[in-house]
Amino acid sequence: MKSVIKLSKEKRDKMINEVQKYFLKERDEDLGDLAAGLILDFFMEKLAPDIYNQGIYDSYQYMNEKVEDLLGIQMQEKRK
Repeated sequence: MKSVIKLSKEKRDKMINEVQKYFLKERDEDLGDLAAGLILDFFMEKLAPDIYNQGIYDSYQYMNEKVEDLLGIQMQEKRK
C-alpha cells in the first residue's frame, strides 16, 4: 500500500538528505539516495498516517475547546 501523503520533489529530497545525515551521525553508516529513499518510504507508509491522524485529532480537540469557550462567553452575555 502506497502512502497517501504526497511530498514535493524538493521536500522529499530534503527528507532523504535528513535520513542520510541521521544514519551517518547516529550509526556511522553512509547511505546512498536509494537506501535513504526506501527508508523514508517505509516511514511514510507505516508511521506517517498515524502521526497525521493524531495531528488531525489534536486539532479537532483544540477547536472543540475553543468553540466551548465561545459558547460559554455567549451564555454569560445572555445572563447579563
